[in-house]
Parts: sequence; C-alpha cells; structure tokens
Amino acid sequence: MTAQGMPQRNPGAIFRGSDDDLTYRARWYTSRVVIYGLLIGWAVVCIFPIFWTITTSFKQAPDVMQSNLIPFLDFEPAWLGWRSLGLSPETIGADSTVRDQFLARFTNSAIVSVSASALAVFLGSLTGYGLSRFGYQFGPLRNADIGFFFISQLILPPVVLALPFLVFYSELALLDTHIGLILLYTLTVMPIVIWIMRDQFMSIPSELEEAALVDGQGVWGAFARIIMPIALPGMIAAFVIALVLTWNEYFFAALLTSTDTITLPVMVASQTGSQGISWWTMAAISFAAILPLIVVGILLERFIVRGMSAGAVK
Repeated sequence: MTAQGMPQRNPGAIFRGSDDDLTYRARWYTSRVVIYGLLIGWAVVCIFPIFWTITTSFKQAPDVMQSNLIPFLDFEPAWLGWRSLGLSPETIGADSTVRDQFLARFTNSAIVSVSASALAVFLGSLTGYGLSRFGYQFGPLRNADIGFFFISQLILPPVVLALPFLVFYSELALLDTHIGLILLYTLTVMPIVIWIMRDQFMSIPSELEEAALVDGQGVWGAFARIIMPIALPGMIAAFVIALVLTWNEYFFAALLTSTDTITLPVMVASQTGSQGISWWTMAAISFAAILPLIVVGILLERFIVRGMSAGAVK
C-alpha cells in the first residue's frame, strides 16, 4: 500500500494480461477452426451422394463408367438421363409415355406418403397424449411397458410380414391400391410417431390443462385449444420423419403393387435390364424423388429443430 492508501500497481501485470488474452484468443479461434472444419467435412460427406446423383443424370455412358465427377472439367454435361424421362429441353413439350409414367409414379408416392404420414401423426398424437396423461394397466403392463411395446415393433424385419400381408391383402382385394399402401405405411411409422409425441406431451406441464378445465373447457377442448398449439412443432417433426420413411419405402411397394400404384422407389429399382443398369436414368429419377424432401426440409427446418429439441431442457 502506498502512503495515500492506494494499492501499488505491478508494471508487468498489463503485459501478462495481454499474453493471457492472446493465448485465450488463439485457443478460441483454433477450436472454432477445428469445429467448423469438422462440420464442413461432414457436410461434404452428406451432400456428396446428392451431388453424385445430380451429375450422373447429366453424364454419358463412358463418363459414368470412368467415374468422372466435375462437370465441364471431367466431362461435358448432356441431358441423357432427363431425355430418357421426357424432361429434357427438347422433349418437355412433346408427348412422352415415359414422362407420363414418371408423373404417375410421383403422384402415387405423394398420395400414399402424405396420407399415411398425416394419418400416423393424427393417431400417434392421440396415443402419445393418452400415454403421457393417463395411467393404463393391461395385466402386468403399465404405460412404460406399452410405450416400449410400440417402439419394439421397429425391431421386426419387414420380410417377416411379407407373406402374411400378401395373403391378407389378396383376400381383401387391397393389392395394388392406394388405400392398401396407406394403411400399411401408417402401421409402419406409427411406433416412431407415438414415441416422439409421447415425449412432446410429457414436456408440456399438465397445469395448463387443469387451468383450461377450470375455465370450463372439456378434455378434448383443452387438448385442441391448449396442448396442440404447443405441441405443433413436434407434430410437424414427426410428420416429416414419417414422410421421409414412407416416401423412400421400397420393399412393401414392390411386393404389394404391380401397375396402378407403383411408387418412385420401385421405378428407380426398375432401371435394370438385360443391357445393364441405366445409371443416368436412375440418377434423374432419384434426384426428382429427392428434391421434394429437400424442399420440405428447408421449409419446415425451424419446426423440425424446435420439435426434436422440445423437452430436452426444462
């Protein structure tokens, strides 16, 4: 302490503080470079299949066999894949049977996947709400056991259900019908939708419903006016997940359809024949099938993030 009562300053403290600050900043920037470098690398890994699919749709046969990747550098782009679908600039205005078939397959996929996903979210939301708010008992089974039973259905391989569904649908005349695929797809995605929605509803305080009941709302009124708006991001996230799963489903679509309700995955797989695989046509169909999901993901990204993270922090 000085005579005036003020603390004595150390002349070297400023320089030591500057060194510490520089070290901290160097570590901070280094960590950011490493993190963003890893994220960029992972993004490249994830996006590369889409890039390969797009470029392949514009390749000639030799370019496909030689694995040329970069347009205008490794190969000259052509409309071979899109021409085979009747979607190239010179064929888009002309009549095309293949284009009509593609649009029919696209429509079938849209009808089946959207309908099945919406139905699964509707039924799964009601089931998840019941499991999160009410107590059930079936013999020794409680709510937790019932929830595990639903999610355990995902363990069952689809091939195990092939023959039963084939015989069952044949008896009910549901083969090669939209309603047959919609009902089956609803059953296949219901477990994951129930699991997601149960967690969503469990993260919402039950006091909100109690307050609504006190104000004169019934159980259904409280659910529709109070709970559903809060759980909407989770419902949208569940819908998108169900949409992706049903849109890309191939096994049952190939097994239970033949003419009228063939979907895009089946059409993609059909691009093989005695002359080999038509990679350019397969790539064009694949990109046309991927594009709607990309658009849906971009448009609903904020709902998906909010829905999947709801309940993670309380």
